[in-house]
Amino acid sequence: MRGVGLAYRRALRAQFSRRMLLLSGAPLVLSLLLWGALLWTGLQPLLDWLHASFADYGIFQSSSSLLAMLGLGMLKVMVVPLLAIAVLLPLMIGSALLFMGAIAMPAIERHVGATQYPLLEKKQGGSFLGSVAINLGSTAVFAVLWLFTLPLYAVPPLAWLVQACLWAWVTSRVMSYDALAAHASAEERQELKRRHRGALLGIGFASGLAGALPGIAWMGGALLSVVLFPFLAMLSLWLYIMIFLFAGLWFQYYCLGALEDLRGSAAAPAVRA
Repeated sequence: MRGVGLAYRRALRAQFSRRMLLLSGAPLVLSLLLWGALLWTGLQPLLDWLHASFADYGIFQSSSSLLAMLGLGMLKVMVVPLLAIAVLLPLMIGSALLFMGAIAMPAIERHVGATQYPLLEKKQGGSFLGSVAINLGSTAVFAVLWLFTLPLYAVPPLAWLVQACLWAWVTSRVMSYDALAAHASAEERQELKRRHRGALLGIGFASGLAGALPGIAWMGGALLSVVLFPFLAMLSLWLYIMIFLFAGLWFQYYCLGALEDLRGSAAAPAVRA
């Protein structure tokens, strides 16, 4: 765990450097432009369609009965906005993660590699298309599993922990690939994932505890006022980008350190021989 703590301290120090803050700008602007346009043009039609579907199929009555049984009857008027958030949130997370992987992670890898591990050989075991594929595939699985966890919002602490576990899986899978894409070979990447699976999931889980908060805050704000819906969405996007930036740095420092140790241990027997 020493390597995890060392990588954490280095990531925390780098997070607020001017270079990293500027680096977060491109994914943030792209996310805001994408979701600003989608929410501006599509939010009200989505709400209208959900409301009409609930009315046509009698879902309001069944959902009201379920909420009353759970002691949450006061939420029955908010069912449609909350469902819209539930549908949109994993898509927003996925787009932010995709923009971070495509734009920020290569720059983070170059920065950390040049400043902390300048002698580490680059074996180019990953690719841009590989990163996009693993981002899209992982996000799709994450979105489906996310929807299955929605009933857990009746017990917020449990929802927070379960969703943090989902974050642990998706971030460890996506960011470990991006962190090692340039420096590790495909074989080294698989070996590192096998040896350090627990540490990578631990970093993902710790990041996920923070990453689950914007979604909970967005849903909580929507309960206060539907008017706050798009503004809280934009705030959530900014928080996701900052969390992903820190998580990316944390994974980067840890993965390159682990790669250096792996190559050092492989070279030691050869030197003794």
